[in-house]
Amino acid sequence: MISRREFIQVAAATAALSSGVGSGLTRAVAQQRLTEKELLAFEPLGNVTLVHVTDIHGQLMPLYFREPSTNLGVGEAKGQPPHVTGKEFLARFGIAPGSSAAYALTSEDFEALAKSYGRIGGLDRAATVIKAIRAERGDKVALLDGGDTWQGSWSSLKTRGQDMIDCMALLKPDAMTGHWEFTYGTERVKQAIDGLGFPFLGLNIRDTEWNEAAFEASTMIERGGVKIAVLGQAFPYTPVANPRWMIPNWSFGVREEDVQAQVDKARKGGAQLVVLLSHNGFDVDRKLASRVKGIDVILTGHTHDALPEAVKVGKTLLIASGSSGKFVSRLDLDVRDGEVKAYRYKLIPLFSDVISADAEMAAKIAEVRKPFAADLAKVLGKTDSLLYRRGNFNGTFDDLICQALLQERDAEIALSPGFRWGTSVLPGQDITFEDVTNATAITYPAVYRMGMTGARLKEIIEDVADNLFNVDPYYQQGGDMVRIGGLSYAIDVAKPQGQRISDMQMVKTGAPIDPAREYQVAGWASVNEGTEGPPIWDVVANYLTRQKTVRLEPNRAVKVTGA
Repeated sequence: MISRREFIQVAAATAALSSGVGSGLTRAVAQQRLTEKELLAFEPLGNVTLVHVTDIHGQLMPLYFREPSTNLGVGEAKGQPPHVTGKEFLARFGIAPGSSAAYALTSEDFEALAKSYGRIGGLDRAATVIKAIRAERGDKVALLDGGDTWQGSWSSLKTRGQDMIDCMALLKPDAMTGHWEFTYGTERVKQAIDGLGFPFLGLNIRDTEWNEAAFEASTMIERGGVKIAVLGQAFPYTPVANPRWMIPNWSFGVREEDVQAQVDKARKGGAQLVVLLSHNGFDVDRKLASRVKGIDVILTGHTHDALPEAVKVGKTLLIASGSSGKFVSRLDLDVRDGEVKAYRYKLIPLFSDVISADAEMAAKIAEVRKPFAADLAKVLGKTDSLLYRRGNFNGTFDDLICQALLQERDAEIALSPGFRWGTSVLPGQDITFEDVTNATAITYPAVYRMGMTGARLKEIIEDVADNLFNVDPYYQQGGDMVRIGGLSYAIDVAKPQGQRISDMQMVKTGAPIDPAREYQVAGWASVNEGTEGPPIWDVVANYLTRQKTVRLEPNRAVKVTGA
């Protein structure tokens, strides 16, 4: 809950905004109500502290990142966190509009609040917070990395994740799991893991030839005199959502029975606390927690949800720590007689203008980024509107990518994947090469141009919709809808597979999509081996260079019902 003091200061900042006070004073007012001490303030509890980071996606530097305004839940998850956004989110968690928490956790008044509170994140700020927690709690602390750490930036792509590995090594994690890490291919993943110095866990990954465990399932550590079993769950649908040919010898899955078996094994081995370090996605973990007995804590990842409170399913605590390096989670536990007697939790937002940069980490970040600094700083154009990615159906940065695909590849329809990683750019800012690559840096970036029938297009959209809106979380893959340029459609999220999509039309003419006609389609991130075409970042860069300034209008191409 917001304190009376913070409420008064929020009101003052709001008054300053509404009265037209300059941005410098507005930011000063906002930052006066925030201090590093206040952000880190925590009444310690018990004998174990779990520190969790996840889905950093290669972001070493402070950034802007707008949380989604639309994040629909279906089935039993409908209307339940994390499927609440905006004003509903603020009301649900007792957060004052205009506050620092409102800025960090929602899309409400994002542009205005971004000017007040500034950038957020930066691994050097995370290092400051983590070191402070360790200094306070000593041997009670375990640091766990939920994966999607080595991918999502230009420097990560060019070094095949080594920039992140070198920086994360300074934090000394106790374990990690993965997802996008696997898109560097089998040999690189093996090589990287060999040099980590801590376990890379994946109890749900098997060797396809022998059907045996391909990775360590768990690690046992002792903190505060408590034996802790950390089990690792990699993203279950990696070979479906990403290219199978990059990791042909590994199979994945939720593997609920294997999770239960590992929990039972850990308990028999003396574990007093069982933690699942998961990249399943929140709704999958919520279902898993209801079916697998004996898990005390699930540190969830993949779906990029940031929740200021733990969600309890039975006796299991679910912790959602956001994405892009915006937050560090701290969970204090009182563990006695083999169970959690009490807990206290805080999701710590890393306001980069408030939290001091750790000198050691800052130096390492500068070192790993130096070879790419000139390219990253190159200005490609300017935006007159907010560029962001997150949202179930569209985001303005994805709309920009689709516009580039349509024009640069002379296509009628554009398809862009519903990735949830990628930073935001404020109106009036330059768009740099770093901004573009933060939204596109993958190992399979080729932009294809090919003919697709209207029937095939509907099939693709229906398949993606089922991945997102299947009422059974175990059939959800956790991304957002494919972004589409040049085509509009209606979706009823409550209908069954194959029946959600209707009213497909060409945007320019309003003509209905003909199932039998072949349309020229441009897209990227195909999971098929051997896809040919220029890399997506070059296509977008060329488009921006010619346009010079872009303005993205509200996208009304998708009509949603059944929510």
